[in-house]
Amino acid sequence: MKTKLVIFGITGDLSSRKLLPALSKIIATGGFEDLSIIGVSRRHVEQYQVLGDHNEQLGGTTSMFTMDLSNPDDYGRLRDYVNLQDDEQLLFYLSVPPDSAAEIVELLGTAGLNGKNVKLLLEKPFGTTLESAKDMITHVAEYFDESQVYRIDHYLAKEMAQNILTFRGRNALFAHVWNNSVIERVDVIALEAIDIEGRAQFYEQTGALRDVLQGHLLQLLSLVLLRIPDNMDWSKLSAARLDALNHVLPATTDKTVRAQYNGYRSEVENTDSQTETFVSVGLQSDDPLWQGVPLALTTGKALDRKVTEVRVHFRKTNEAQSNFLIFRIQPNEGIEIDLVTKKPGYDREFETQQLHFTYPEGTRLPDAYEQVIVDAIESRKSLFASGDEVLRAWEIVAPLQQAWAQTSEDLRFYDHGAKAKTIIEQS
Repeated sequence: MKTKLVIFGITGDLSSRKLLPALSKIIATGGFEDLSIIGVSRRHVEQYQVLGDHNEQLGGTTSMFTMDLSNPDDYGRLRDYVNLQDDEQLLFYLSVPPDSAAEIVELLGTAGLNGKNVKLLLEKPFGTTLESAKDMITHVAEYFDESQVYRIDHYLAKEMAQNILTFRGRNALFAHVWNNSVIERVDVIALEAIDIEGRAQFYEQTGALRDVLQGHLLQLLSLVLLRIPDNMDWSKLSAARLDALNHVLPATTDKTVRAQYNGYRSEVENTDSQTETFVSVGLQSDDPLWQGVPLALTTGKALDRKVTEVRVHFRKTNEAQSNFLIFRIQPNEGIEIDLVTKKPGYDREFETQQLHFTYPEGTRLPDAYEQVIVDAIESRKSLFASGDEVLRAWEIVAPLQQAWAQTSEDLRFYDHGAKAKTIIEQS
């Protein structure tokens, strides 16, 4: 089926950093000759100016359309310009702020650009609170069926995140020990060495909880906790993630640490800012498979290192030392298993060694946004968040938002380059 991809916000930062490079690589594979791209902008801009370094690869398949995003008549013009045929599908990628997205959704719907061959791709954030997320999902549902909506969480599309399920489900060594009788603890972390890098307005309105933990980290946690569908049926993956999240108990302040790096208030020019740049939340699941296993989610900026990984700790027995398994999302995607071996020599001494799996040198790992676009074209929704998943994630963190709105006494402070463990353990 021929595909027409309309990108709202094609002149923006996400488009230049992620979407255009991803599309360039997709076209380079030669498998999507029937894909055409329409870039929507508020002001007239030449195609080559938008595409930049990707003009050679995308120039022949891209056209530009100028319109007022708030003018209903312009959506009629867009409908005529697209001229969708019965043997074509139309994808709208909304790379715009949430307020603009809500208006665009409504005007697309009222212009009749929401038929059965139309798909809607939405970027985070999906609300800022549970109530705003409900409002957003309800608003979208007035104009598009849930089957047409593709909510993007690019962490789910990362190669190693997808590998979590494959590793669990296709290796008998681990498939039968993935439960609380063998696993002692699960840590999901996303740490950054950089600070907010001038994004003051965005970060003041967001914070670490909303920016990373509520969406990305809870989705990664769900991949660890979910019950793998029979025969690894990926079409049932969203329902399995939702079931896992439904068993995760709401967060509590006594199991949470939030902090802000020193100097943040000067950067955002707000001497009273209570926005957290670091948060660590301890969770529990009431699923019988996971009861009693601590689940820790941690994210922050201006820390000692950059790493995103899922760490699974296995229980220590009388004769054996505990082991751990790491799924490293970034940098250097791979899997690491910590094992105890005999130390070389005459004595019966032991030492810990790591077994590493990394992709062979030269292996091209598709960028997450390549996977997102390809899956949307091919109607594969397993790596996209359903409305129910989004709401459940907000329900889990809602108690923290409510408590933080009442007091800031628990807010800690840390220096650039601090270790996450140090922040958590400080009194």
